[in-house]
Amino acid sequence: MTVNVSEDLRAAAVRDPGGIALVEHRGGRREMSWADLDRAADAVARSLSGRGLRAGQRVALVMANRIDLAVAYYGILRGGMVAVPVNPRSTAREMGRMFGDAGVRLVLADAAAIGAVREACADASDVSVVVADTDPDGDEVAFDAFLDAAVESDPVAPVDPESLALILYTSGTSGKPRGAMLTHRALVANVDQVAPLDLVRSDDVCLGLLPMFHIYGLNCVLGQAVRQGARLVMVDGFDPAGLLTLIAEEQVTNLPLAPPVVAAWAGRDDLADALAGVRVVISGASALDPDLADSFRESSGHAIEQGYGLTETAPVIAVTVGAAREADGGPKPGSVGRVLPGIEIRIVEPGTDEPRDAVPGDPAEIWVRGDNVFSGYWPDGEEGPRDDGWYPTGDVGFLDDDGDLTLVDRLRELVIVSGFNVYPREVEDVIAEAHGVAQVAVVGLPHEETGEAVVAFVVALDGVDEATVTESVEAVCRTRLARFKQPTRVVVVDGLPYSATGKVAKGRLRALARGEALGLA
Repeated sequence: MTVNVSEDLRAAAVRDPGGIALVEHRGGRREMSWADLDRAADAVARSLSGRGLRAGQRVALVMANRIDLAVAYYGILRGGMVAVPVNPRSTAREMGRMFGDAGVRLVLADAAAIGAVREACADASDVSVVVADTDPDGDEVAFDAFLDAAVESDPVAPVDPESLALILYTSGTSGKPRGAMLTHRALVANVDQVAPLDLVRSDDVCLGLLPMFHIYGLNCVLGQAVRQGARLVMVDGFDPAGLLTLIAEEQVTNLPLAPPVVAAWAGRDDLADALAGVRVVISGASALDPDLADSFRESSGHAIEQGYGLTETAPVIAVTVGAAREADGGPKPGSVGRVLPGIEIRIVEPGTDEPRDAVPGDPAEIWVRGDNVFSGYWPDGEEGPRDDGWYPTGDVGFLDDDGDLTLVDRLRELVIVSGFNVYPREVEDVIAEAHGVAQVAVVGLPHEETGEAVVAFVVALDGVDEATVTESVEAVCRTRLARFKQPTRVVVVDGLPYSATGKVAKGRLRALARGEALGLA
């Protein structure tokens, strides 16, 4: 049984010491072998120990996708410390809150993040800073010098799979972001659960575009590549044309993507040629529109596999690989696939005193149980799995006759109008068909008479004016939706805000709508 996630790296280095593990393009091409990656991770673990850090203490990792990030991540875990990955594009205030909340003792940062990190740590005399790819300032230490200062003795890491490995701060759809606590057991379990699907093979060249401060990029992409001994090409930033060129040059065969990347590529005339050597394409992090998936398949020749998961489940719960297929071999539209072996789910009626399974085929809250489930939120494990191991996900979905899972919406985004449930996804699907609509997002806001009201944010197609698209939306909603589901307001905007993982940032839309109501926007 794997006790520490870093054991996968050690095994890869033993199997293929001279094989190329990681590649990056940052002012030139750089690569690192499995043996060198393993030795560098050892050096990080020993250097952390030499600076007085002990098992269980927290180390923030604030870097873009690069080789140094992987080195630092596996070194932190090998030393028995806890990694706290942070978006390097976060503000200093956001970083400071997470550093303080997690009790971070040391921060590993790169040039893109160091300005905000310095500001965040300005008043924290007990936090050390190590910088990569830029000159250190004051008491800071350069990453290369940090590695060279490794002590000879190995740190003492707990021999316990229940030891905490990661604190990952969620996007905070309700209230402030909270740190999800993931143990080595949870991370290893999900790698184990996904591995038999053959999504990643040892001879694959995987694209490391998805941000590795997010669980999808960290455990599904990096973690699975290391487990299988597959080469990983690490990429920071998305240039649609340039990335297609890089994929062809590096002979990438495995493409984990998020919907915004799919949208940027779908319909390109050069897509099929650029992806000619690709074996598998999979999309996750947020829902993929079926029409977009069809457009991508038509222009690329690749059907997109989809996955569903949460930060709290390390992350994968279900995937379309191995699930029911369409006649042409593609995934079933609207489905996120079949639940992975080793994971159980229930579809539970919300709001009942005792959990009650919904009628088969009816949408209700998805509950999940398995070794991949987190241990609750930092620091005391609150709102984690129930005593019986079941974790209510806050997602709404149903199982079809084939046993495949379809998502309906987020329970936390559920809008309750006069006591009736309104799922934003249902309203969005209707509005998306209105004339002149390019994008849409629906949120709920407090309302004096009905408790909550539906508000739709719409991006118009080029050449369609605000009055026309508003009238079109209102007309289609009148004919397709019950009165309580119809938006009380349609707000036309230039674009929708997105998180780093491609999800619409609905909290910012709610803030915008409230600001408008108060005359602040």
